[in-house]
Amino acid sequence: MKPTEGEPTRDILECFDNPCPARDYVIEHVCPEFTSVCPKTGQPDYGTLTFRYIPAARCVELKSLKLYLQKFRNQGIFYESVTNRILDDMVAVLEPKFMRLTAEFTPRGGIHSIITAEYKSGEGESEQ
Repeated sequence: MKPTEGEPTRDILECFDNPCPARDYVIEHVCPEFTSVCPKTGQPDYGTLTFRYIPAARCVELKSLKLYLQKFRNQGIFYESVTNRILDDMVAVLEPKFMRLTAEFTPRGGIHSIITAEYKSGEGESEQ
């Protein structure tokens, strides 16, 4: 399926070589200004995304991650879908040993939602 204009694509994400590939270590990136649009109401959704991963051969370049996430600003997409979509795109580009994405959205109608999705390659163990 071809993305529509303005839809985020994983080719925006850039990587660099892991400087310590022989060691398992955890990278955590916190993105507190994530925005998308509720597909039901058309209202903006705001959240904090926390990426926690054990790299294999590659690490994500932060400017490209920022630009990739900004592409969701006008996308109508449910919390669950956007969380899993972003995780899938990151895993496809980085091929990490382990990755967890926690998406914590601001309250809407008195309900605070936190969506967590994980990927495990089999090489890395789950990082709590």
